[in-house]
Amino acid sequence: MAKEVRAMVIAGNGTNCEREVANACRLAGAEVVDIVHIAELLAGRARLDDYHFLNLAGGFLDGDDLGSAKAGANRFLHAPVAGSDEHLADQLQRFVDEGKLIMGVCNGFQLMVKMGLLPGLGREYRNQTTTLTFNDSGRFEDRWAYLKVDPQSPCIYTRGLSGIYLPVRHGEGKFVASSEEVLNEIESKSLSVLKYSDSDYAVPTMEYPLNPNGSMNAIAGICDETGRLFGLMPHPEAYVHRTHHPRWTREELPEEGMGLLLFQNAVRFVREELF
Repeated sequence: MAKEVRAMVIAGNGTNCEREVANACRLAGAEVVDIVHIAELLAGRARLDDYHFLNLAGGFLDGDDLGSAKAGANRFLHAPVAGSDEHLADQLQRFVDEGKLIMGVCNGFQLMVKMGLLPGLGREYRNQTTTLTFNDSGRFEDRWAYLKVDPQSPCIYTRGLSGIYLPVRHGEGKFVASSEEVLNEIESKSLSVLKYSDSDYAVPTMEYPLNPNGSMNAIAGICDETGRLFGLMPHPEAYVHRTHHPRWTREELPEEGMGLLLFQNAVRFVREELF
């Protein structure tokens, strides 16, 4: 009997996209999809070990106090799990070591970089080397963006894609590296998976509003060196059906939205390469 692909979507403390992400996982073929409140993990009533694909959804963790997702990152890194001698960070490290998948979207991406999971240079997953900060426009950006995919990237989520069109909705989406050296390493290893681009998905751009936040090198999403940990500011779960597209009444579009492709690649990887 084939094994079940089990996906967890973490909720609570300000997330607001968990249902959309769970829906995308189900549409992509995951047999078990559970929305789990962070309190359940900390109480020991749910465990990361029981899942293959971890999703960190968008929202406003802890009201973005201390900066977007910073308080949430501290919780993940330092909070103990009740009834055990381990911290949640121990489960998270084990999850990564076992080759499982993590995708963070928007606030989830902010959470991953502030925990140090991304870019995870040298497999150092607790060392923060990048951040996401306030948009250059000084305002919350709610618009759609064209994203060029790096074909050399190890990212398993973007396999077979050259470009993708997704909505963004964030106030702190500007990607910044801690040094030129870190940025160069990200680029040289093709970890900058997605870049804001022109409408042909051909040329990365710093031009506003195509680049809605002023991200360094137009970076919209990055992965670690394994390609299994991935974070992006745009929302793939918000475009899983043709009717989600802003011009669906005026354009001929496939039934499945482009965002669903990322989740399908994840489920396919678990089924074909992780089991």
